[in-house]
Amino acid sequence: MAYSPPNSAQPFTLNISDDQISEWSQLLKLSKIGPLTWEGKQADRRFGVTHNWLSSTKAYWLNTYDWRAQEQHINSFPNYTMAVEDMDIHFVALFSEQKDAIPLIFMHGWPGSFIEFLPMLSNIREKYSAADLPYHIIVPSLPGYTLSSGGPVDSDWTIVDSARVMNQLMLNLGFEKYIAQGGDIGSFVGTLMAVHHDACVGVHLNLMRIIDLPEEEGLSALEQRAVANAKKWRESGSAYAQEHGTRPNTISLVLSSSPLALLAWIGEKFLEWSDEDPPLDTILTNVSLYWFTQGFPRSIYPYRSLFGGPRNPPPYIAKPMGFSFFPVEITPGVKSTVEKHGNLAFYRQHESGGHFAALEKPEWLWRDVEDYVELVWKKV
Repeated sequence: MAYSPPNSAQPFTLNISDDQISEWSQLLKLSKIGPLTWEGKQADRRFGVTHNWLSSTKAYWLNTYDWRAQEQHINSFPNYTMAVEDMDIHFVALFSEQKDAIPLIFMHGWPGSFIEFLPMLSNIREKYSAADLPYHIIVPSLPGYTLSSGGPVDSDWTIVDSARVMNQLMLNLGFEKYIAQGGDIGSFVGTLMAVHHDACVGVHLNLMRIIDLPEEEGLSALEQRAVANAKKWRESGSAYAQEHGTRPNTISLVLSSSPLALLAWIGEKFLEWSDEDPPLDTILTNVSLYWFTQGFPRSIYPYRSLFGGPRNPPPYIAKPMGFSFFPVEITPGVKSTVEKHGNLAFYRQHESGGHFAALEKPEWLWRDVEDYVELVWKKV
C-alpha cells in the first residue's frame, strides 16, 4: 500500500504579512551603518564584513530583493507543520508513493535553515516523480529555528531535546526506521539520534565536532589545507560562538533590534564559511526568515553546551556512519579522525566545498547520501 502522510501533518503555506514587511522596510531604511574605518576597508574580510558589502547589500535588500518571489519559491515545495511535544515543527517533505521507500531526514545548522536543502530538493524533483522516488525526504526546521517553535521558556532546552523531537517527528510520520543526515548543528542532532534512538539506524554527516585537530604529518595537501582553515577559524573566527555560548541573551537582544545588525552577523558567516560566496538572494532569504520569525534568540541554545563550558568529545556512533569531507569546513573531517568517533561505513572526500554543503554542492551531497544509503540500508 502506498504511503500517505498522517492527518497530523498539516499543509503549511508561508505568508509573511504586509505589516511585517512594512515594519522591516522602515527599520532597515532607518538603520545607520557605522563610519568607515581602516578595518572596514579591508577587502579580504579578515576583520569581518566590509563597510562596502554591508552598504551595498542594505541597498539591494531594501530596493531590489523580492521577498514575495522567494516566499513563492519556498511554497512551491510541500510544506507541513506537525505538533510534537506541544511544539509546532515545520518541515518540507517529498513523499514517495512507493511502499518500500526509504525515510531520510536532512537537518541544517546555524545560521542556516531548511532553505539550504531546497536546491537539492529541486534536483530530486527533476529526477524523480512521487511514483518512482525511492525515498521519503524530510527537511525540518530544527526546534527553535525560523518556522519551528522553540522549547518552553520556563525550562532549559538542549540538543538532546531537539534530537528527541526530531526522532518523534519521524515516528509520528509512521516510519519505524530511518536514516539521518546533518551538517553543523544538524550533525550534532543527527549524532544523538543515532546514539540514543533505535529508529535512527544510521547517520550521514558532513561535519563532526573534533576537540583536537589532527597532526599535519601524513595528511594530503587538501587535508592540510582543511586543517589550516580550521586553525584559522579557531584563532580568529570563533568569537561569535563564545558570545552565543556565554552571553546568549545579550547578543539575542542586540540582533533582534535591527535587521541590518542581523544581516551583518549572519551574512558574515555565509561569506566566511563558504568556499565561494553564495548568491546574495540566498543569504538575504535566510536572514529574512530569521528576522520575520524573530528566530535568532531561539536558535542559539546549542552553543551553551558547545562553547559555554568544558568541551567534551562527541559520543561514539556504533551504528553505520557515513561522512562527506569538504575542505573549507570549519571543522575538517579528516578520515583518520572521523573513524575514531564512529563505525565509519562510507567516506568520500571532495576537492572543494565548505560549511554549507547542501547549498554549495547539492549534487555532490545528494550523491554521497544515495551511495551511503545503498551501502547500509539493507544491513540495518
